Amino acid sequence: MQPVTFAPAAALVTPMPTLKARIFNAGGWTIGGLALGHIIRLGSNLLMTRLLVPEVFGMMAIAALIMYGLALFSDLGLRQNIVQSARGNDAAFLNTAWLIQIARGVLLWLLALAASLLVVAANHAGLVSPGTVYAEPELPYVIAAVSLSAVILGFASTRAFEASRKLALGRVTQIEIVSQVAGLVAMLAWVAVDRTIWALVAGSLCSTLIKTVLSHVWMPGTANRWQWDAAAFDEILRFGKWIFLSSILGFVVNSGDRLLLSALVTSTVLGVYVIAFLIFAALEQLMSSMIGNVLYSALSEIARERPADLRTSYYRFHSAVAAFAYFSAGALMVGGHTLIGLLYDPRYADAGWMLEILAAALITVPFEIAAQCFVALGKPALLSNIIAARLAGLLVLTPLGFYFGGLHGALWGIALSYFACLPPTVYYCVKHGLFDARRELLLLPLVPVGMLAGKAFNLVLT
Repeated sequence: MQPVTFAPAAALVTPMPTLKARIFNAGGWTIGGLALGHIIRLGSNLLMTRLLVPEVFGMMAIAALIMYGLALFSDLGLRQNIVQSARGNDAAFLNTAWLIQIARGVLLWLLALAASLLVVAANHAGLVSPGTVYAEPELPYVIAAVSLSAVILGFASTRAFEASRKLALGRVTQIEIVSQVAGLVAMLAWVAVDRTIWALVAGSLCSTLIKTVLSHVWMPGTANRWQWDAAAFDEILRFGKWIFLSSILGFVVNSGDRLLLSALVTSTVLGVYVIAFLIFAALEQLMSSMIGNVLYSALSEIARERPADLRTSYYRFHSAVAAFAYFSAGALMVGGHTLIGLLYDPRYADAGWMLEILAAALITVPFEIAAQCFVALGKPALLSNIIAARLAGLLVLTPLGFYFGGLHGALWGIALSYFACLPPTVYYCVKHGLFDARRELLLLPLVPVGMLAGKAFNLVLT
C-alpha cells in the first residue's frame, strides 16, 4: 500500500489570473453591469415621466446635485488610495479608511441639512427668482430626506475597494444591480399610492440601504471593525489632499451645467434638459466607469510593477475607448432628436436638439485615461490642473453662450467646455512620454462614420 502524500500548501493556492484576464473579466462585468443598470434607470425614467410631472425631475436633480457636490467636497479618494497603496490589503488600513468613511457620511448629512435651511432662508429673504427650481416649496424637504443616504452609505464595507484593487468586480456589479432593482420596486410601490416626488426619494433611499447591507453580507474580503491606525490615517491624508482638490473642482465641472441652467431657466426647461443629459451621461458614465474602475486599477499595477510598459498599455486602452466614443458622438450628433422622439412623449421633444449638442463632448472622453494615468504615476496634482482648465471653460463659455444665443448658446458653451481640458492633457502626456500624435488621430474618422449611422437611424425611424 502506497503511503498517502500531500501536496505542499503553496501548490493548493489558486494562482491569480493574469492582468489581461482580470482586465477582460472586470471590463465585462463593468460594461454588462452598467448597460443593465442604465436599462433599469432608463426604464424607470420612462415609466416615471409618464406618471409624474416634469417639475419633480428638476427638483430631484438639484437635490441629487447638492448631495453629489457635498460628497465630492469631502472626498479623500479612499478607493483610489486602497487601490494604489502597498497597504491596500492590510486590515488596519482598511478599518481606518472605514471609520473615516463613516465620519464623512455623518458630516455630509449635517451639511445637507444646513443647505436645506439655506434654501429656506434664501426664499424668505427674496433672493430666489420666482419660477426657478430653488423657489419650489418642497425642495428643502427633499434635500433633507435625500441626505440620509450619506449616513447609510458611510457604513458600506470597504470590501468593494478591495475588489477594485484586485480587478474582481463581479460581486460589486451584482450588488449594484440588485440595489437598483430594489429602488425601482420602492418607487413603484410609493407611486401606486402617491404620485409625488417622494416616490423618487423613497427609491433612492431604499437602493442605498440595500447596497450598504449587501456590501457586508454578500462580498468576500476583510470584515470591517472599529480599529484606528495613525500611520494609515497619515497616508490617506497625504494622498487624499490632491483627490480632495480634484473632487471639489470636479463637482463644479460635472454639475456646473445644471447649477448654472437652474438659475437661468424654469423648472420645466431644466427637467427637459435633465432628460437629454440622462442619455448623454449614460454613454459618458459607461466609458468613465470603465476608465475609473478598471483601467485605473490596471494602470496602477503596471506603473508599480512594469513602468516601461505604461505607454504601450495606455494607447491600447485609449484606442479601445476612443473607437466607441467617437462613433457614439457622431451618431448622437445627428440622430439625437429621433432617439428622444422614440423614447419620450412630445413634452420632452426639445431634449432631442439638446442631446445632439451635448453629444459632441463625448469626443473628449478617451483623454480621461491620461488623467487616470497621471494619478497612477503618483501625480494627482496634474489631474487638478486638467479639471481646473475645463472649469474655466465652463464658467466662461456657458454664460457667454446664453448671452449671445439663449438656451442654444448656453448648451454649446457647455459642450465646448469639455474641450478646454485637452491642451493641458496633451501637454502633460508629452512631458511624461505618453503622447503619440499618429495614434491620437488614427480613429477620428469614426466620428463621421457615426454621423452616417445617425442619419441612417433617422431615415429608418422617420
